[in-house]
Amino acid sequence: MCRLLGYLGKPLQPEQLIYQPDHSLIVQSYQPQQMTAGLLNADGFGLGWFDQALDPQPYLYKNILPIWSDINLPHLSRYIHSGCFVGYVRSATPPLVVDLTNCQPFTEQKLLFVHNGFIHNFRTTLYRPLRNLLSDQSYQQIHGTTDSEHIFALILDTIRRSPDLTLAQALAAALRILTDLAQQFNTYFSANILLSDGKQMVACRYANREPEPTLYWLANSEHCPDGVIIASEPLFEDQWQACPVQSLLEIHSPDQIQLHRLTNGSLVI
Repeated sequence: MCRLLGYLGKPLQPEQLIYQPDHSLIVQSYQPQQMTAGLLNADGFGLGWFDQALDPQPYLYKNILPIWSDINLPHLSRYIHSGCFVGYVRSATPPLVVDLTNCQPFTEQKLLFVHNGFIHNFRTTLYRPLRNLLSDQSYQQIHGTTDSEHIFALILDTIRRSPDLTLAQALAAALRILTDLAQQFNTYFSANILLSDGKQMVACRYANREPEPTLYWLANSEHCPDGVIIASEPLFEDQWQACPVQSLLEIHSPDQIQLHRLTNGSLVI
């Protein structure tokens, strides 16, 4: 069960959240406190960020080493200055391979995506049904074998079929399809997801059975003024808010945040 980190707001250096807090993403990789499965997140990591002044496409840095073993990330996370980024440390679900194609974040269509969760017995339950639903373009853009990348492909396919949907609506529509498939093929899944286009970020805490992975958010903190942090576990002591079970968080700015309820994956406005 992976750990996620997202930020949207006034530009800052990712090291301020990845390294500096008492319970930073680094610490959560080897000493997580609220994981529902697994002990460590040592199967790789990734950082994705936007610099809209240079390019609307996001930038990625990934490694299959444990995050604490990478000697380049401390320098890179101090060099980058971004108003929107996501981080991720991986605990691979057996028997999925630990390689770069399976390492998040994933990106396509100017979007960044990270997922904490799993589809139970993915290869024998929803692997083929999910792929059968996809357009050829979305199908061809899957390079790895993870359930996470297939969920991202489903979101992208939803956007391609209905380009007028907001990111929140597209994520909810994909969750609805996933919920229906899981019921049809008698399996279960959890899907804590961060999705961003660099200007907004949506996050969900969702599963079709207990226990649901944890997810928290914090806006306009003295630790991070003019910004919103989303994390699997609080990074430091503050007034963190726990995302309710079956909910979706839509963030356009630190002062424009909407919390939506999800019913069987459907968005309740």
